Amino acid sequence: VMSACLSLERPLTVAFLGPLGTFSESAAVKHFGHAAQLQPQVSIDDVFREVESRHADFAVVPIENSTEGAIGRTMDLLMATPLQICGEVVLRIHQHLLSNSASLDQITKVYSHAQSLAQCYEWLNRMLPDAQRISVGSNAQAAQLAASEPGAAAIAGDAAADRYALPKLASNIEDEPNNTTRFVVLGRHAVGISGRDKTSLIMSTPNRTGSLCELLMPFSELGVSMTRLESRPARHTLWEYVFYVDIEGHRDDPEISAALQKLEHRAAYLKVLGSYPVAVY
Repeated sequence: VMSACLSLERPLTVAFLGPLGTFSESAAVKHFGHAAQLQPQVSIDDVFREVESRHADFAVVPIENSTEGAIGRTMDLLMATPLQICGEVVLRIHQHLLSNSASLDQITKVYSHAQSLAQCYEWLNRMLPDAQRISVGSNAQAAQLAASEPGAAAIAGDAAADRYALPKLASNIEDEPNNTTRFVVLGRHAVGISGRDKTSLIMSTPNRTGSLCELLMPFSELGVSMTRLESRPARHTLWEYVFYVDIEGHRDDPEISAALQKLEHRAAYLKVLGSYPVAVY
């Protein structure tokens, strides 16, 4: 990913879900470093659009959380985008309660992204059972609101705490100690084989007995390891579904290439989202 941009005279630009201080910003910095020019966007849709319209070189978007599962909007947009997945980032998520209030008993409302509220559900039930929980577009936005309102708190990470100068009333309040979010990097070009790759694809099958089993058979026959299988509504037809699949290997590996050729003849719909290096933890 980085080598494709070394020859550019302008700085590498990366769109992500903003504002500044989100976990998406942390993921972008982890993958691209501090030299990249970051472009915060107000929604995941805008992140996709920024790269599709060539106003940014790459996008970083969340795709799944180890506690709360898939990020539905990202998965739906992957169906239609011409962009390719060219990398992934895995980020350990520590949630903190941030506020200018002096103690928990002064907190009357808690702002955060819906995913973060869900990730801290049991902690909130125990420690702030009477506080109003308000879902907003991002954790950084929550921190902005909490910084300006007496009695308000935000659930957010270290980046938001630092950027908006909010003290931590409580640290690491996530219910699951191994809470982790996976992000994907989107660009306009494919990347070559690294030696330790992953391929993501979307496929569908006619709604008949045994059709999904038949669809997955090429992976088994060719010894391809499937690491993820998830269904999503097809959106265009009631009670029809598409399947999001991750497999080990690059699309140019002989066994992966052969499996994809077989899938083309069996799947009602097949889209290879991209092959990319496995994230470094």
